[in-house]
Amino acid sequence: MRYQVLISIVGAALLASCGHSPEATKAESAKPAVSVRVEPAAASEVPSLYEASGTVRARTSAQISSRVMASVREVRVAVGDRVREGQVLIVLDARDADVRKRVADAAHEEAQSAAAEAEQAITSAKANLDLAESTYSRMKDLFDKTSISRQEFDEATARVKMARAGLAMAQSRRAQVTSKIAQADQEKRGAEILQGYSTLTAPFAGVVTEKNVDPGNIAVPGAPLLTVERGGGFRLEANVEESMMRDIRAGQKVHVNLDTLNREIESRVSEVVPAVDPISRSVVVKIDLPNVPELHGGIFGRAQFETGSKHTLFVPSQAVGERGQVQWVFVAENGIAHSRIVTTGQRRGDRVEILSGLNEGEKLIAPVPPGLTDGDRIEVKL
Repeated sequence: MRYQVLISIVGAALLASCGHSPEATKAESAKPAVSVRVEPAAASEVPSLYEASGTVRARTSAQISSRVMASVREVRVAVGDRVREGQVLIVLDARDADVRKRVADAAHEEAQSAAAEAEQAITSAKANLDLAESTYSRMKDLFDKTSISRQEFDEATARVKMARAGLAMAQSRRAQVTSKIAQADQEKRGAEILQGYSTLTAPFAGVVTEKNVDPGNIAVPGAPLLTVERGGGFRLEANVEESMMRDIRAGQKVHVNLDTLNREIESRVSEVVPAVDPISRSVVVKIDLPNVPELHGGIFGRAQFETGSKHTLFVPSQAVGERGQVQWVFVAENGIAHSRIVTTGQRRGDRVEILSGLNEGEKLIAPVPPGLTDGDRIEVKL
């Protein structure tokens, strides 16, 4: 309301400045008529446009984060740097992983040595068993011929049982050692993986667009440290009011204005995210953009969606004057120029939408001659 009152006051002052005092009327009546061109204010059916703002983002981006909690030793890139796939970006403190690796290596070597001893023990136990079985076979023949006593035969039988038990024990020992080797291998691989987590690399070639870490910081698992965007594919993510969802669909044509690059691009909606933000009551509409020089993530953009049509007045922009927040036009009536305060809307090329202050069919002066004031006599050129 205060804004409307201010416009009315300014408009009244403007019209007053365009008016004529009684003293000036006589002088101005002697002024020659100003030659002007006019055109009728004509309404036409034009597309209704809805504009939404958003931010340009890469179609493919990756947030680089750590899988372990560790101190950051090196950060080898800065915002704006181009990186190649596999390039080292961040180095973490890997001393804990190095210690685990050394312990795992020592356990693996110890298990390998025990495995060699277990194999030797099995070989020795097999030899003892072979000897015991051979001796038992001879003793059994002698015992069957009653050439030896029961005591001697029982001793030969016991030696066979002891040799078999010794072999079983050696084989069990070898199984235990094999299990320890497998465990040591797992610990070794785990330590190597942990060491690998200390070096963070680029998942693809692109540009570093965000940096949230410096040497000495503590990297927390899952917390973003860097953001890398793949070059060559960008889109505008515009925030559209929930009430407009029914008028916007995938594949729809849209005009995108990138003010920073002074570019207007015709594109299409690639995706309408159905989730509604509970605070802003808006949805995200993704619009694929063609390859444009100097295009990068973070640029502000405006998307214009056609949501139907409307019957409205569009007049040449050179017919509209402007002073501060007030716009006006001149209309020709009975050979006199009369100023009208108008409310303007959208601009399309060299024409401006008139929302109020001008009626269809009125004769609009366009272009406005320099020095033309309200009440001046005019002569219409054909």
